[in-house]
Amino acid sequence: MTTETTPIKNRYEFVLLYDVENGNPNGDPDAGNMPRIDPETGFGIVTDVCLKRKIRNYVDLVKGDAEGWKIYVKENTPLNTQQAIAYTRENIPVPKTDDERKKIRNDIEKISRLRRFMCQNFYDIRTFGAMMNTDVPAGIVRGPVQMNFSRSIDPIFQQEVTITRITVTEEGQDKTTEMGRKHVVPYGLYRVEGYISAKLANTKTANGEEKGTGFSEADLELFWKALEEMFEHDHSAAHGKMAARKLFAFKHDSDLGNAPSHKLFDMVKVEKKKTVDIPRKFNDYDWKIEGNAPAGVELIEKL
Repeated sequence: MTTETTPIKNRYEFVLLYDVENGNPNGDPDAGNMPRIDPETGFGIVTDVCLKRKIRNYVDLVKGDAEGWKIYVKENTPLNTQQAIAYTRENIPVPKTDDERKKIRNDIEKISRLRRFMCQNFYDIRTFGAMMNTDVPAGIVRGPVQMNFSRSIDPIFQQEVTITRITVTEEGQDKTTEMGRKHVVPYGLYRVEGYISAKLANTKTANGEEKGTGFSEADLELFWKALEEMFEHDHSAAHGKMAARKLFAFKHDSDLGNAPSHKLFDMVKVEKKKTVDIPRKFNDYDWKIEGNAPAGVELIEKL
């Protein structure tokens, strides 16, 4: 097994700071696609699912459909279709009835083979895990990489902008233009915190078989790259100007870790400059690392 495919042996935590200017980082379909907020405080929110989608898109862009780097949760591709690939490659008949599905789910050897295939061939399963207990069952994978919701450093302002289109949708109308609305955040700096568990990547069973997802050093490097560059390949009129600003990684010298994650997160301090009333750019904020990393933990400024 090469270094590239060797499962990671160190636990990590990370903090990513990113901002949005005149864009909607994550619309809420239950609120007319307005930017998400915490209604009690007015702070902006971006879901973990939103960022995972951008990471998947980046990996798909970089790796294409290369063997071992495929994306499981992909547009216009049913999950059962993805899981059926594992059945074909492992020479296991795809179950057609409830009884056949029950037998597969209770067959530890077959489920382990299917689960292993999915981990080895789909990057996002190795990374984030997947619930594959569908009509084409392929097991349940708990991913080593997990992320919290992003939260803005300060309350955001949800701005609704009226726009005009110089043509109409249908013929025969007595108007030549149509009006629409666009929802944006004039400016917001967001912070997301995440965890990378080496144990969920490298754990083995009592008889030495792989139980972890196999998330490797190469997978980790691609993940860091995705966090740094995912917004560069996701530009759109709706998203506005979005950019990754700072990325801090805490590397433990063991797979179980050497310090509580919340204490590491607390070291990264970000606040609006005292001379700024309403922030409109990244330089309106100050950031600093407060204190020293605990013994057995290395702080790496990656961006």
